[in-house]
Amino acid sequence: KSKVVCKNLNPAWYESFSVFIRDLDQCMYVKVYDRDLRSRDFMGSSTINLSKLEIDKTSELTLRLEDPGSLKEDMGVILLDACVSIHEGPTKRNVFVRNKMAKKVNKHQVWSGVYTLVLVEGQDMPEGSQGDVYVRFRLGEQRCRSRVRVPWRETFDFNRFSEGQPDVLAAEVLCKRSRKSEELWGTLELDLTQMPLNKKRLYTPVVGAGKGRLLLLLSYKPCFGVSICELSSAPLDDAPHRDRIQERYSLRNTLSSLQDVGYLQVKVVRAMDLASTDLSGKSDPFCVLELGNSKLQTPTIYKTIHPEWRTAFTLPIKDIHDVLMLTVCGEDGDKSPDILGKVAIPLLTVCVTNGQLITSLLKKEDLAGPSKGTITLELSVLYNPARAAIKTFKPRETKFEEDNPKFNKKLLARNIYRVRRLSMAVLYTLQYIKSCFQWESTQRSITAFLIFLVTVWHFELFMLPLFLLLLFGWKYFHISHGAGSQAHDLESEKRGLMEKIHMIQEIVLTVQNVLDEVACIGERVKNTFNWSVPFLSLLACCTLIVATAALYYFPLRYIVLLWGVNKFTKKLRNPHTIDNNELLDFLQRVPSDIQKVRVHFYIEMESEGQQEYPLMMAP
Repeated sequence: KSKVVCKNLNPAWYESFSVFIRDLDQCMYVKVYDRDLRSRDFMGSSTINLSKLEIDKTSELTLRLEDPGSLKEDMGVILLDACVSIHEGPTKRNVFVRNKMAKKVNKHQVWSGVYTLVLVEGQDMPEGSQGDVYVRFRLGEQRCRSRVRVPWRETFDFNRFSEGQPDVLAAEVLCKRSRKSEELWGTLELDLTQMPLNKKRLYTPVVGAGKGRLLLLLSYKPCFGVSICELSSAPLDDAPHRDRIQERYSLRNTLSSLQDVGYLQVKVVRAMDLASTDLSGKSDPFCVLELGNSKLQTPTIYKTIHPEWRTAFTLPIKDIHDVLMLTVCGEDGDKSPDILGKVAIPLLTVCVTNGQLITSLLKKEDLAGPSKGTITLELSVLYNPARAAIKTFKPRETKFEEDNPKFNKKLLARNIYRVRRLSMAVLYTLQYIKSCFQWESTQRSITAFLIFLVTVWHFELFMLPLFLLLLFGWKYFHISHGAGSQAHDLESEKRGLMEKIHMIQEIVLTVQNVLDEVACIGERVKNTFNWSVPFLSLLACCTLIVATAALYYFPLRYIVLLWGVNKFTKKLRNPHTIDNNELLDFLQRVPSDIQKVRVHFYIEMESEGQQEYPLMMAP
């Protein structure tokens, strides 16, 4: 069986299978099914006459599917490559399948180069509010999509595998009109087989009739550092090879290749005490490594919960801030593999345990809680600090397209809790500053007042980054002495049904109120400039005229000093005064759009009543 390709009438599998045959007069049957939740719908079949195939020669076959029970004449075709070879040696199925799996992993996972695509902009596209335009790209099984804005100016990287996948870049331009409605403007394909090395090529393909064209920049460069091998022949264990790699990433060679940040070697040794997925209490585990958009996989070890892969992987590092994800899965036939555990390792933490054998506990798929089993690894990282620093100030690599995110009330509650915790920290800071103005502690207020006077009087622009530098040093001093902030548990405890309902209501009300406040402030600022209330707009203009004259005749330092002295002494001059924010008080008088609609509706109703009232009283 092949894997299942979901929601596609043009599926691409790129899989290889080996089957023992005893007689070339046999026929091989190819059957296609549509998998549903409870059944499989037959979609057609075809046959391969093995006697017509040449020995040790790969033949490209186009098989036309047929279904005698269907009224459709055209059931589609299957494209495949077939080769008959003479097999010598042991004929045990398991040994042969494992060897073929190992060859398949080593042969088809390693990529030889990287295509870099720059989506610049769209030209001559329809104007007007037709919707949000975005582009989807596909190269083999690699998929990604752009943002919904023009011009895009986004960069995407696609790996070029040595064989097994076509070098044809497919693109779809879509216009999203609403959440459930989108229009396909056009599709296009670019043949990348003749791309020159290390040179950029400009493409301006036409999207469709009256839909404009895209402006693309494409380049191809070979990739260094991707390999899969046995544990005994790991590249960094060879001293001369390790010296060459260290020389490649030394500081004196920084300018040779700024995109090549570093080199990662992962030795996946073994896993212990994994969860069982079969009725026999065993699993068929394999391990998947992910670093950015790069993905490699170990061979499958069958019928065990203590697998020993003993495989070494090497990967190029594009960003030292990436996280290495290791996922242990259990093979399950043609179904999706079962995830047995997961580990996330930031590359910067590998530098601390460089080259050491570590055993890590597996976690659940969402990395929230522990799972059953452990995994033993050895990680080594070599990188250029200067290139890593330069890459830090550039955009992150765009992740390949994944499934659309779904609503999760637990995730929403956690995010609301995080925002609330940050807002409370800001609120406590503002309350602390307010307490200095309120003279709740005489010593604290006097100290803050003197610091304010000295800082404002002697302030220069260079003091701002100096203050941030001192803040970094102060936090580092506290962390190094064990006074750092402890991690908070963001996971909510188990709740009953009514508590969950109240929690959802509280979350919805919080989001509703915050959105209302933000929208009201924005609309009030807009309505101030729109002269919705002429008196308030005129008052704002007068205030701005006075502020302009004050800033023209008096230095800003004196104005800030005057404002600060007024704030600090207001409570001393009038102990019963109420502190306020003049700008927010002004904006409270400006109506929002909702208030404008209500007021206008009330005025119209009043005017209609005044016109009708004398007519009603005439008799």
